[in-house]
Amino acid sequence: MSYGILFDSVRCRQCGGCVDACKVKWDLPDRDPDKLSENTFTTLEIHDGHPVRRMCMHCENPACVSVCPVRALEKTPEGPVIYHADRCMGCRYCVIACPFSIPKYEWSSAVPRVRKCVMCHDRVSRGKKPACTLFCPYGGIQSGPREEMLAEAKRRLAEEPDKYHQHVYGEREAGGTGVLVIGAVPPERLGLPVNVGDDPLPEKTWAALSRLPGVVGVAGAFSLAFWWVVRRRDQVRAEEAAAFAEREEKARARVTRREKQEVNS
Repeated sequence: MSYGILFDSVRCRQCGGCVDACKVKWDLPDRDPDKLSENTFTTLEIHDGHPVRRMCMHCENPACVSVCPVRALEKTPEGPVIYHADRCMGCRYCVIACPFSIPKYEWSSAVPRVRKCVMCHDRVSRGKKPACTLFCPYGGIQSGPREEMLAEAKRRLAEEPDKYHQHVYGEREAGGTGVLVIGAVPPERLGLPVNVGDDPLPEKTWAALSRLPGVVGVAGAFSLAFWWVVRRRDQVRAEEAAAFAEREEKARARVTRREKQEVNS
């Protein structure tokens, strides 16, 4: 069952604990707290007086995963969409394809990566909660199986209809997302994209990218070449690691024989 996060804009008190917890968990610099960047994986925005969290939505059928030619992005069985920096070739297709404008690129780095929330996959995969959901004292953020979070969202809407706009954002948007949002006003007033449709985006993504100059023509033609280079690089690394391990084992064996000779002399 896919893991999910529920953000309740009505219950949020704008304490910023979720942002701070993410910074601490990923050892991120105390910069850009008010906007998503390579230094900030989640932030708290205020739209028309209403708070809303911005972070990777962890789509059920993520467009970013579908466009990556080297599988640097992966939709895990647990639900989080994670990133493998060692596979990334820097094409930034994921940045273009994301309907929520989430992935950020490290333009200032000598070895740039794509940076985004991975829903603390290292914790979720061990049955623990994402760091950002641990310290909210007001019930503004909860996490658990997506179906349970969806049921909880609908329960709150039904029990307090005067407080909530009757829509769970992420239930159907872009084919469904792992992050669900409810609030007192419609999603557009929370600054959330409302033109993403309800269908999964991967089947439409390449059609959209094909309209961008050079993406399918030139860059697409080189994707296989890049993929071969990445595969070959990983193969060489594996071969070098195996050779090193073999040399190390032989060296330990020589040392062991010498130690035995010294003990018995």
